[in-house]
Amino acid sequence: MRRAALALPVLLASCGGPEAAAPPQDALVRVNEDEVKSLDPQKISDLTSLRVASSLYEGLTRYHPAGHVEPGLAESWRASPDGLTWTFRLRPGLRFSDGAPLDARAAAASLERLLDPATAAPNATLFATVSGVDAPDPRTFVLRLSAPFPAILELLAHPSAAVLPMHDVARDPGGWTRTPAASGPYRLARWQLHSRMDLVANPAYWDAANVRTAKLSFLPIDDDQTAIRRFRAGQAHTVGDFPASQLGSLRERLGTAVRVAPYRGAYYWVFNTRKPPFDDARVRRALSMAVDRAKITEALLGQGNPPAYGVVPPGLGGYGAAVRPAWADWPMSRRIAEAKRLLAQAGYDPDRPLVIEARFNSDVDHRRVGIALASFWKPLGVRLRLFNTEATLHFAALRTGDFTLARSGWIGDLGAAENFLAVHRSNAAALNYSGFRNAAYDRALAAGLAEPDPARRNAKLARAEAILVEAAPVLPLYFYVSKNLVSPCVDGWFDNLANHHPDRALALKPNCRFQPG
Repeated sequence: MRRAALALPVLLASCGGPEAAAPPQDALVRVNEDEVKSLDPQKISDLTSLRVASSLYEGLTRYHPAGHVEPGLAESWRASPDGLTWTFRLRPGLRFSDGAPLDARAAAASLERLLDPATAAPNATLFATVSGVDAPDPRTFVLRLSAPFPAILELLAHPSAAVLPMHDVARDPGGWTRTPAASGPYRLARWQLHSRMDLVANPAYWDAANVRTAKLSFLPIDDDQTAIRRFRAGQAHTVGDFPASQLGSLRERLGTAVRVAPYRGAYYWVFNTRKPPFDDARVRRALSMAVDRAKITEALLGQGNPPAYGVVPPGLGGYGAAVRPAWADWPMSRRIAEAKRLLAQAGYDPDRPLVIEARFNSDVDHRRVGIALASFWKPLGVRLRLFNTEATLHFAALRTGDFTLARSGWIGDLGAAENFLAVHRSNAAALNYSGFRNAAYDRALAAGLAEPDPARRNAKLARAEAILVEAAPVLPLYFYVSKNLVSPCVDGWFDNLANHHPDRALALKPNCRFQPG
């Protein structure tokens, strides 16, 4: 019955490009920076795919438009005094978009699938503290933790933890995502590869009365200039990023449509510690010392990014000041001299230069940063060759370790320090791009994760980060700001640290036209 209810063909294997098909006139149109990789939220980790998944599926909690967490499929919850057992009460009468019942058993089965190693979920490590789930009755879901985890309510709002149509997954494990039954505010109506994806409001959604836009269209456009042209032509209502170099000119042309705000993310390049030359910590520290981060954030980007020497944004969840190595306050002349000494110890000097291939996903700002790195390292006798590929190939290379130095970074899934630190521990699998393995770091991180008191927890996590900064498996450069283009015709957009803007809360203002040309 669900298939018959879809008015449009769901998947067209067309490669007509982003100009091939125009979205419906009454749709809210959002530009995605890449094609969606999968509609299985447990198989993805990229922001583009997760953004769409958050509209198709919902968990026990969800994000409010202002960026904080609120009840989702669960109407209430309570925690045990030790913080290790959480009991959720689901809303009555919940159903998937195909009419199948949505109950605590589906919630338990979804989370069990996420944690099953056979699923190979890239975000499963985020849920490492989950030790068990239970559904004693259709509306009661019990979650057990192996250690206190204050951010669990926010974690359950992550698309990976959404309640999936397990009745479809069981029936068709390899093909259920072709026409997925939705638990969230929207369902899939059309997916024309490399052109657009259309979602329509899910009438079975528990909060359907408050879904403000009936139709959404996502355009996969990985070229910044094409995305900006579509926005200026009035053919898209939101664009999720733009080159930092164009901030001034865009503000002149688009005014308040340009939105820049603090964001919980760290931008860094990652060293492949599995093989030479970056299996040597002296080489990694030397290159990090020689980078003038202020020149990158002020002269190159000019959009208010704080310089970064660690990976956890300052003040995140009460974390406090950003971690900095002792040499961060040295004059650059002293830093360069020490970097030369470390490289010489490792066997590199002007007569035996270090030659590095650095790869990045196609983006003008990544290239500009790469050129800046080359200039900072030139006094050390280091030669840098830049190599760019499109995003899919780039991140595939990161996951398989097929690189020497590569552009990377982390956008927080949660407003918690451990989310930025856990991806660097030895057992973080494919998310540990650098291949970093350090027993002292793993122990320090484990000690922080076992601490229930928030202040002591953050202090212990900061000690773990200090070990990470000293070992330097990554090259932190700055903390992110979010950059969006948002049409004045869009209502319900609130800048927030999480940069979460739920589609269900957005609406097009009636009789509004914005086409700056």
